[in-house]
Amino acid sequence: MKNKIVIVTGASSGIGKATALRFAQKGAHLVLAARSVANLNILSEQLTPFGVEVLIVPTDVSKEADCKNLMDKALEKFGRIDVLVNNAGISMRAAFADIELDVLKKVMDVNFWGTVFCTRYAMASILKSKGSIVGVSSIAGYKGLPGRTGYSSSKFAMHGFLESVRIENLKNGIHVLIACPGFTASNIRNTALDANGSVQGETPRDEQKMMQPEEVAKAMVTAVEKRKDRLTLTANGKLTVFLNKFFPKMVDKLVFNHMSKEPGSPF
Repeated sequence: MKNKIVIVTGASSGIGKATALRFAQKGAHLVLAARSVANLNILSEQLTPFGVEVLIVPTDVSKEADCKNLMDKALEKFGRIDVLVNNAGISMRAAFADIELDVLKKVMDVNFWGTVFCTRYAMASILKSKGSIVGVSSIAGYKGLPGRTGYSSSKFAMHGFLESVRIENLKNGIHVLIACPGFTASNIRNTALDANGSVQGETPRDEQKMMQPEEVAKAMVTAVEKRKDRLTLTANGKLTVFLNKFFPKMVDKLVFNHMSKEPGSPF
């Protein structure tokens, strides 16, 4: 990864921040994208000891123009893109029967369309560099989660999109990684939307007992180096994906029982 040009969306916190730090440790130059410029500036200072170049580009990935500007700025400064990490994402928690449809649209705009927009405008450069496209997805992209209809839908859509891009380019030498962490300690649950689109504000889960962002980042950067197609993390995540292939109805019940035990669960 030394001297590679890496773009990380949603770099201001959680998995995105940890991923940027990990790539910097490997000697990669970073383009950091997120809505919070203040947090990006703090991260940029943390990257200083690694001696890498850093470009900050304020970006709302739900806006196509912002995604195009991100790639334009990256190419203007560095001349190429080697790795694009589509990490920016939001979640939601509410029963589908109760949710405002605008909430689902917002989640899709960020998680799915943000990935599409960024990938499209980075594509020409990644084809030239025979680089990597990474989608930070979720086990929710393999199994629908109750109370997370919008989130699961966005991740299923991301999977289909990235698989198609991978297959289209089998002979072009580019690498596409779908990375699926299980429950990871991050800010995504604090900022999850409720049925009316308001920020949930407090995570319903014990963050300390989850996989930490640094662990996810380490595994993900290694997967990029090895040019793996898929990365599935946590024992529970791997078990869920495996069992769902053979016993989907049983897994439906297990998932429902697990998710319904969350504090404040709509079920």
